[in-house]
Amino acid sequence: MPGIRIELHEGRAPAESVAIRRRVFIEEQGVPEPDELDGKDGERSHFLARDAGGRAVGSACLRPYRAKHKVERVAVLPELRGSGLGRDLMSAVETHARTLGQHELVLHAQAAVVPFYEKLGWANVGPIFYEAGIAHQKMEKRLA
Repeated sequence: MPGIRIELHEGRAPAESVAIRRRVFIEEQGVPEPDELDGKDGERSHFLARDAGGRAVGSACLRPYRAKHKVERVAVLPELRGSGLGRDLMSAVETHARTLGQHELVLHAQAAVVPFYEKLGWANVGPIFYEAGIAHQKMEKRLA
């Protein structure tokens, strides 16, 4: 997406990233705060997207997960959904995972956004399950 800059932050989540997650997951989707703010942010690489004016508009995370890495907390502000920002965030996450030597990633996609991830080359793995009261699908992607 033109004019978007994606920053990488290691360890502690930037306050703006937490604010986006709070707005999207806790306020908009009703995820319980302890589920969203789970104390694992120190283990995560945080990706924060800013628009041309410097405003934080999206975020995503990558965390070591068993022998792989897991994409987590992908969130785009409502007014920018469908703009390509989510695709750009996922590209940044996947590029970073490659620099870490990862060949395969996993994520738990909300069922409503499975088609978004499928368009990016992610494959469904296993049955639908529930996290924080929301239907999810485990997905995996092999990195080239």
